[in-house]
Amino acid sequence: MSLLEQLGITYPIVQAPMAGGATTPELIAAVSNFGGLGSLGGGATSQDALNKQIDAIRALTDKPFMINLMVLSEHDASTFDTSMPDWLNKYYQEQQIDTVLPDKPAHSFTEQLQVLYDNPVPVASFTFGIISAQQVQRLQQLGTRVVGTANHTLEAKAWADIGADAVCVQGMEAGGHRGGWLPQSETDPLGLLTLIGQTRACTDIPLIAAGGIMSGRDIKAVQAAGAQLAQMGTAFLTTDKSGINATYKQALLDASNGTRNTETRLTRLFSGKQARGLVNNYLRDFASFDKTEELPPYPQLNAMTKFMRANAAKNGDAEHLSLWAGQGVALVKQERTLELLERLVQGL
Repeated sequence: MSLLEQLGITYPIVQAPMAGGATTPELIAAVSNFGGLGSLGGGATSQDALNKQIDAIRALTDKPFMINLMVLSEHDASTFDTSMPDWLNKYYQEQQIDTVLPDKPAHSFTEQLQVLYDNPVPVASFTFGIISAQQVQRLQQLGTRVVGTANHTLEAKAWADIGADAVCVQGMEAGGHRGGWLPQSETDPLGLLTLIGQTRACTDIPLIAAGGIMSGRDIKAVQAAGAQLAQMGTAFLTTDKSGINATYKQALLDASNGTRNTETRLTRLFSGKQARGLVNNYLRDFASFDKTEELPPYPQLNAMTKFMRANAAKNGDAEHLSLWAGQGVALVKQERTLELLERLVQGL
C-alpha cells in the first residue's frame, strides 16, 4: 500500500507543521479538504491549547491531518541551567525591553503526547528527537500513523527500526528548525537529494521529502529520487490562511520581489538549535556568537530571545524577528492557499 493510501490523502502534498502560530486550523483544513495533508506545529503549545486546536481542526475538516510535536526530555523542557548571554542582556538594556524569564523554557512533551493518547489524531509526527517503540505502538493502536523526522540516514534508520510508518527526510535547504538530533546531522548537513539517496540505500521505510520544494516540478523530482510525498512550508507562509504576522510575511514577499536579499542562513542565534531563515540585522550583528559552545541550548535560548521577537513583531521590525524560510524563498507568492494547491497539482 502506498503512503498516499495509508494516510488517506489524494495528492502527495504535506503542508509542513510549522510552530509558532504559522499553521492555523484554517490553513490545515484548507490543505486537508483539498486532498493534501494539513499539519499543525504543536511543539510550542500547551496541553490545553493543543486539545483546543485539534478540536478546531476537526470542526473544519473530516479529512486526515497531522499533529507535530518536539521531542524534549523533562529536564530540557523544565530547566534553566545557563545564564542569558551578556550580549543579549546588553541588547535588552539598550532597547529598554523588560525580560522576566518563565519558570520553564518549554512545555512538557510528556503532557503534549498524552493529548495524542487521549484525543487521537490521524497522523502524528515528531521532531528534535525520537520516541520509544512502545510509544509508537501505542499511537498506532489508537489508529494514528507515526512519522519521524531525520536530517541524517542514521536518524531515518532509527525511526524505521522502532516501527514508524514513514520518515520525513529534511534536507539542509529547508526553512525553520532542523528536526534531527544526532551530532552528525549538524556537523555535515546533507542536501535533500543526497539525503533521500543515502536513506533509500539503508532502509525501505516510506519517505516524505522536505527542503526547498516550491513547485509541482520539485515534487516530481523528489518522487523520482525515492520519496513518496513532499512536505512544503515556506510556500504556504505567504498564503491567505497562514498565521504569521504581517511584518514576517512582507519580508518573505520582499525577498521574492527583489526588494530584499534572498540570502538564508542556518543559525542557532534565535533558539540554540540550528534553523534556517532570512538573514537580517540580528544575524549580522551577533554572528560572532553563533557558536554552540557560546550559546545556551534549545529551548533555553529560545525562551531568552522571545522578548526581542515579541517586541519586533509589535513594532513591525523585521530585523529582529526570526524570519524562518527555506532556500526556495525567492519563489513565494501572495496568493490564496487554494491557488497554491491548484498550481502545485497542475505541475504534477
